[in-house]
Amino acid sequence: MTSMVDWDFAVNLGAKVAGDGPEVTAADAAAAVTELRADADRSTGLVREFTGLVAQDNTAPVLVVDRRGWVQANADGFARILEPVVARLTEKKGTPNGLSLAIGSRVTGAEVGLLLGFLGTKVLGQFDPFHGLADEADGTTGSGSTDTGRLLLVAPNIVHVERELGVDPTDFRLWVCLHEETHRVQFTAVPWMRDHLYSEMIALTGTVEPSRMMDDLVRRASEALRGGGGSLIDVMGTPEQKEILDRITGVMSLLEGHADVVMDGVGPSVIPSVDRIRARFNERRKGVGTLDRILRRLLGLDAKMAQYRDGAAFVRHVVDKVGMDDFNAVWAEPAHLPSKSEIGDPDAWITRVL
Repeated sequence: MTSMVDWDFAVNLGAKVAGDGPEVTAADAAAAVTELRADADRSTGLVREFTGLVAQDNTAPVLVVDRRGWVQANADGFARILEPVVARLTEKKGTPNGLSLAIGSRVTGAEVGLLLGFLGTKVLGQFDPFHGLADEADGTTGSGSTDTGRLLLVAPNIVHVERELGVDPTDFRLWVCLHEETHRVQFTAVPWMRDHLYSEMIALTGTVEPSRMMDDLVRRASEALRGGGGSLIDVMGTPEQKEILDRITGVMSLLEGHADVVMDGVGPSVIPSVDRIRARFNERRKGVGTLDRILRRLLGLDAKMAQYRDGAAFVRHVVDKVGMDDFNAVWAEPAHLPSKSEIGDPDAWITRVL
């Protein structure tokens, strides 16, 4: 299929916007990479002991990447998720001629590149659960594959933030790895989670009217830059879209909140300065500067912060009331996942599931 997004242009622009990150010597860079890999490996056992979740060995590799590597990985992910939208637009309007396709794909590539460039300066780590799905669909991976995603640790951003916060690098790197490794364990110890979340994403893109979506996105961006409006996700306004979004929000709040609870639960026993790190990191999450706040609102990052907060409150309430073993019923099957409303009312989830 002819792409309507110039992904190479998006990656190149995104990498330029993100930049290289802080200046470090070759020796310091190598040491950071080595330490992050070791911390990720160490975190697996710490997460298992705290949560009771057991992930299979040799699944979901850990990659320590630079900003360009993160941009490339997420461009690949966007392309995978947007395939149904592009297919529907092509089916409806046909493939544009060479000139209009080149111009249109370059414009959308620029939009995606600017988005990834901004985010590429912020993200410390990310679990990519959908990596490998395309290969499986093509039959190149095989049913016996253990490829269940990959964990990305963005070394320049981790170094930048630890310097910005003025915290101990060794402590901070392990703290970050605890959060991100929890995501890796969530998806590898709960084998149905990846397909479930992917199906929800595909269901959401299946509700999108491609030609109207671009107009809505442009309008929403203009409103945000004038100081009003909401996030880009607000263009999903139909009842069907809101229903799917509520389910996705419930899942993402659970995953993010659970990871925060794990990092704060394990932290005090292995990270001497964890209280200092948490306090300073929470301040950083609020964003700095007018442009930063506008972009955060536009991209829905304010909602992302709410997912951390509300999801963590849900997990803590349930664990405090019934214990970790009974809480782990949440991972038994998709029907046990909390809804968006249950994230705010954990007792309702306890009543329904337990």
